[in-house]
Amino acid sequence: MEEGLKTADPHDRSAYTGWTGIALLYLQLYRVTCDQAHLLRSLDYVKRTLRNLSGRKVAFLCGDAGPLAVGAVVYHRLKSDCEAQECVTKLLQLQRTVVCGDSDLPDELLYGRAGYLYALLYLNTEIGPGTVCQSAVNEVVAAIIESGKALSREERKSERCPLLYQWHRKQYVGAAHGMAGIYYMLMQPAANVDPDTLTEMVKPSIDYLRHKRFRSGNYPSSLSNETDRLVHWCHGSPGVIHMLMQAYQVFKEEKYLKDAMECSDVIWQRGLLRKGYGVCHGTAGNGYSFLSLYRLTQDKKYLYRACKFAEWCLEYGAHGCRIPDRPYSLFEGMAGTIHFLSDVLVPETSRFPAFELGSSQMDKKVLALLSGRPFSPRA
Repeated sequence: MEEGLKTADPHDRSAYTGWTGIALLYLQLYRVTCDQAHLLRSLDYVKRTLRNLSGRKVAFLCGDAGPLAVGAVVYHRLKSDCEAQECVTKLLQLQRTVVCGDSDLPDELLYGRAGYLYALLYLNTEIGPGTVCQSAVNEVVAAIIESGKALSREERKSERCPLLYQWHRKQYVGAAHGMAGIYYMLMQPAANVDPDTLTEMVKPSIDYLRHKRFRSGNYPSSLSNETDRLVHWCHGSPGVIHMLMQAYQVFKEEKYLKDAMECSDVIWQRGLLRKGYGVCHGTAGNGYSFLSLYRLTQDKKYLYRACKFAEWCLEYGAHGCRIPDRPYSLFEGMAGTIHFLSDVLVPETSRFPAFELGSSQMDKKVLALLSGRPFSPRA
């Protein structure tokens, strides 16, 4: 990967295909190994991204929020508090664009409000509660809710789907551009969405999506698409499964867990992809669905499935897969595969990069237990 990155676009700062994604990978390797060298490597890439922010795009994966949030976490780990706070301050300066009612900003994860919301929740999870004040989080949540309500009214679907979203005039379903990713973010405990809003707005909207699934158990890429073809994190069951698992944890109804398990079966049957080994639309991203379901259920069947997908990834390049446009990046290429393989080593603390939120204190506790080290909350 490092050799390949010598030919990568020097101007791509994004977490999705650029240098922030590589910084995230090294932060992940530091998390699972506690090797300080990985943290310093992450810092090298963070510095590269922070020098040239665009000032326009606001999401975590494809905007300035990613470099700033990752920068804040890396500096925090290195105890460089002034630099960390400067990153947080700059991140919050993007908020006006995000919550502006006249803005044409979408709500989805890659380019929109849900991606900015993830950045705020990521800081409060990784650095500590209160790093970003709750009022800032509430403002972004309110903007996402109001946007979803407005489109639902416009499409006359308020009763069936109270929160409806679109991107480029299509009502996408999946995690990257669609409703599953937005509902997933709104259900995060750190988002602190009002329980009544979750029950009256988010839950019926999730149920509306559930009824759109194909007979195979897979999900369409958009509400207008009737082709049962894509089994990717970005479009299909591997993204929707995360929404269903979160819905099960929030609403405590078995139907969501049952649907998630059926998604898992679809991914097991159809999830080894010729498209590549990446996390967005590749085998590693599909493997994360098994790791997440294993964490939730502790059923070793899902850990077994994750390991089998990891074995496929370890034969990188042997299956005639298409070479992605950015072959060494986090979301399209080899960096994402390495991220997945490192999480297979410690499945109890695994998390899909730039999507699933972990707990730094819990990670330290689990990693300490697994390694036999004493756990120190201040470590």
